[in-house]
Amino acid sequence: MSRIDWQVLMRAGLGRLRLRPAEFWALTPVELMLMLGVGAAGAPMGRAGFEALARRHPDEGEKG
Repeated sequence: MSRIDWQVLMRAGLGRLRLRPAEFWALTPVELMLMLGVGAAGAPMGRAGFEALARRHPDEGEKG
Protein backbone atom coordinates (compact mmCIF):
# COMPACT_ATOMS: atom_id res chain seq x y z
CA MET A 1 0.00 0.00 0.00
CA SER A 2 1.25 3.46 -0.92
CA ARG A 3 2.32 5.81 1.88
CA ILE A 4 1.57 8.80 -0.36
CA ASP A 5 -1.77 10.46 0.29
CA TRP A 6 -2.66 11.14 -3.35
CA GLN A 7 -6.03 12.62 -2.48
CA VAL A 8 -4.40 15.35 -0.37
CA LEU A 9 -1.69 16.00 -2.96
CA MET A 10 -4.18 16.19 -5.82
CA ARG A 11 -6.42 18.54 -3.84
CA ALA A 12 -3.43 20.80 -3.16
CA GLY A 13 -2.08 20.68 -6.71
CA LEU A 14 -5.32 20.88 -8.66
CA GLY A 15 -7.28 22.99 -6.19
CA ARG A 16 -4.94 25.23 -4.25
CA LEU A 17 -2.28 25.65 -6.94
CA ARG A 18 -4.79 25.47 -9.80
CA LEU A 19 -2.57 23.19 -11.86
CA ARG A 20 -3.99 21.35 -14.84
CA PRO A 21 -3.85 17.55 -14.46
CA ALA A 22 -1.00 17.22 -16.98
CA GLU A 23 0.99 19.88 -15.10
CA PHE A 24 0.36 18.14 -11.77
CA TRP A 25 1.45 14.73 -13.00
CA ALA A 26 4.56 16.17 -14.70
CA LEU A 27 5.90 17.53 -11.38
CA THR A 28 8.39 15.69 -9.25
CA PRO A 29 7.50 15.36 -5.56
CA VAL A 30 10.25 17.88 -4.72
CA GLU A 31 8.83 20.42 -7.18
CA LEU A 32 5.33 20.00 -5.75
CA MET A 33 6.63 20.42 -2.19
CA LEU A 34 8.49 23.57 -3.21
CA MET A 35 5.38 25.03 -4.83
CA LEU A 36 3.34 24.26 -1.71
CA GLY A 37 5.97 25.83 0.57
CA VAL A 38 6.72 22.60 2.41
CA GLY A 39 10.10 22.78 4.10
CA ALA A 40 10.54 26.39 3.02
CA ALA A 41 13.64 28.17 4.24
CA GLY A 42 13.65 31.20 6.51
CA ALA A 43 12.36 34.67 5.84
CA PRO A 44 12.75 36.30 2.43
CA MET A 45 15.76 38.45 1.72
CA GLY A 46 15.63 41.85 3.40
CA ARG A 47 16.81 45.21 2.08
CA ALA A 48 20.32 44.85 3.52
CA GLY A 49 20.73 41.42 1.94
CA PHE A 50 19.51 42.72 -1.39
CA GLU A 51 21.91 45.68 -1.31
CA ALA A 52 24.84 43.38 -0.48
CA LEU A 53 23.86 41.11 -3.37
CA ALA A 54 23.60 44.11 -5.73
CA ARG A 55 27.11 45.24 -4.70
CA ARG A 56 28.53 41.79 -5.42
CA HIS A 57 26.75 41.52 -8.78
CA PRO A 58 26.21 45.02 -10.22
CA ASP A 59 24.18 45.53 -13.37
CA GLU A 60 26.30 46.01 -16.48
CA GLY A 61 25.70 48.85 -18.91
CA GLU A 62 23.15 50.60 -16.71
CA LYS A 63 21.10 53.02 -18.76
CA GLY A 64 20.44 56.38 -17.25
